[in-house]
Amino acid sequence: MTAQSELTVAVAGLGQRIAVVIRNLVAAAPGTRLVGYVDPEPYGLSSLTKRGIEAGPRFESVETMLAETKPDLLMVGSPNHLHLEHISVGLAADVRVFTEKPIVRTEDETWALARLLKAHGEDAILVGLVMRSSPLTRAVADMLAQGRIGKLVSMEGNEHLHPEHGAFLMRDWRRRQEFGGSFLLDKCCHDFDIYRMFVGAKPARVSSFGGRTIFTPEHEELTARKYPDGTPAYTIWRPGWNTSNTTFHSDADVTDHQVAIVEYENGVRLSFSANTHAGLPMRRWLFMGTNGALEADLVSDRMQYRDALGLDAVETIPVAEGSGGHAGMDPAMGHDLAAHLLEGKPFPVNAYDAMVAGLTVMAIDRAMQEGTVVDCQPLWERLDRELGRGA
Repeated sequence: MTAQSELTVAVAGLGQRIAVVIRNLVAAAPGTRLVGYVDPEPYGLSSLTKRGIEAGPRFESVETMLAETKPDLLMVGSPNHLHLEHISVGLAADVRVFTEKPIVRTEDETWALARLLKAHGEDAILVGLVMRSSPLTRAVADMLAQGRIGKLVSMEGNEHLHPEHGAFLMRDWRRRQEFGGSFLLDKCCHDFDIYRMFVGAKPARVSSFGGRTIFTPEHEELTARKYPDGTPAYTIWRPGWNTSNTTFHSDADVTDHQVAIVEYENGVRLSFSANTHAGLPMRRWLFMGTNGALEADLVSDRMQYRDALGLDAVETIPVAEGSGGHAGMDPAMGHDLAAHLLEGKPFPVNAYDAMVAGLTVMAIDRAMQEGTVVDCQPLWERLDRELGRGA
């Protein structure tokens, strides 16, 4: 790939999240120019305008936009139920696509996407699984590769959100599976992506329990609480498209807390928990190995190691301090995107990774709904068939 200095980008779905991605891409590659967008309610437009980033003209359809602008890249930031449609249009126009996570919303959409990639090539799509770009993720991967903890036996992971974040999810379009897929898919698919990367194997079987018992009418009295400045609780995060005006009486059909157990093909086992109403917000990984244990905390941006017998003091390992959104992940992904698109350097995640992560969460959700343990092997076999791998 020949290095270039300018990049033209068209946008399908100019929401709040894709605006963050665009801002960080422009910061890393100032020669990036937006040539147009399609979105009847572009909630991310104002954040670009405030920073002097011109979004270009609004088009009525993605097909027309791509035909008239012929961009280098189509960025898909639409609600998740539109991802497959907008990716398909981009591929049909022979345009490289970047899509926010999750790549698609259901198993059937995964198979349809796999067939598209069989025809257009698996490198036709880039996916915003932003945790792959995290400085802490890379530090953990290096520690595991060095063998400091010995053989990895089991691990714990979690994501516990501040109640304002949870309230946002109950009012935003993500509250409905028809638009976003499950809570765990929309919010945590990139967690399960990096767990597979850390473990070095795909899931073999999964189980899960969860429900919605926090944001329900019986807890509506919580809305009477206020912050010291008088701001009402559960109102700070501004939702986007298809907003619900109520948090505890919304028409949400997603869980507000969930736990999962995963056994990987190499025998490593994971326990994971997520909660949308945490007084102690947390995103932490704990790795237990034959020689020691490693803890990584994405909230405090720290990593700690100790040998298995506790003979040495706890070692705090410095991590390159992240700044900006997602503890430095967003700027880092902007640099990764720029380096890949302009210089041809490898991007840390591909469409296959994203599909495996999505199918993992879909299997977890199916296990929760059916009250069963789900065997994942048929999913990986079908994914390979649909992609034409090994054929």
